[in-house]
Amino acid sequence: MLEPIYEARHFSPHSFACRRGLGTHAALRHAQSGVRRFPYALACDISKYFASLDHEILNALLRRAIKCEPTLALARTIIDGSNPQEEVSRYFPGDDLFTPGQRRRGLPLGNQTSQFFANVYLSSLDRLLDEQLKPGCWARYVDDIVLFDHSKSRLHEMRNAIEDHLDSLRLTLHPRKTRVYTTSEGVTFLGWRLFPTHSRLARENVVRFGRRMKRVQRDFQAGLLDWPAVDQSVQAWIAHASFGNTWVLRQRRLGEFAFVLGARPPRAGGVVQQ
Repeated sequence: MLEPIYEARHFSPHSFACRRGLGTHAALRHAQSGVRRFPYALACDISKYFASLDHEILNALLRRAIKCEPTLALARTIIDGSNPQEEVSRYFPGDDLFTPGQRRRGLPLGNQTSQFFANVYLSSLDRLLDEQLKPGCWARYVDDIVLFDHSKSRLHEMRNAIEDHLDSLRLTLHPRKTRVYTTSEGVTFLGWRLFPTHSRLARENVVRFGRRMKRVQRDFQAGLLDWPAVDQSVQAWIAHASFGNTWVLRQRRLGEFAFVLGARPPRAGGVVQQ
């Protein structure tokens, strides 16, 4: 009920997460075009986004777009019935001493409804970017946002405007992951370093994959995972890594792991086995 209404009237074409016909690789291609056309980028990351989503604000945003009371009641039940998330305590303009403790926050990260509501929550920021700030190019994937422009000073002004808008949503930018820099340095977005001439998997992405594979390896050895689950995990990373020229990296990284049921996993040089 909700998705067609928001797709037709509210969602920006620059928001790529969990939408039909869009997704990670479409977002990366769009961001790569920005890297190639503009000298400066503003990378924004919202601190503890899912844990910070305010239930009262989200329900109010839905009421602005949806007039069907049973649909709103069901959405409210899902939102307000969310299990407790990581505690986030921040103060915003107009708060008193007790305000942060009185407001319910947080949505479970893995739920499909949470992914959709996360897009709804920032749709007003998308409108601000599309209609007022108008960077040369921009892309958002949930709370990971990158803006491109010819002017470094304009991007700093946009950052200030974004921070002011996020205050109204009771959100804050991550101070270490939000900055303006030149695109020639390589723009980090969705686990990739995007350069004007090429793209590379970000180092933390490769390291995280190695850690995950070690856990998968142990679980398969212990009989806690079947082979289709192992294969699905590996293929998901291969699909993500295939965005760039990573053939050699994939061969080297995957060659470090063997999956042998009931045997001690070798340290390196193995091959995937059923």
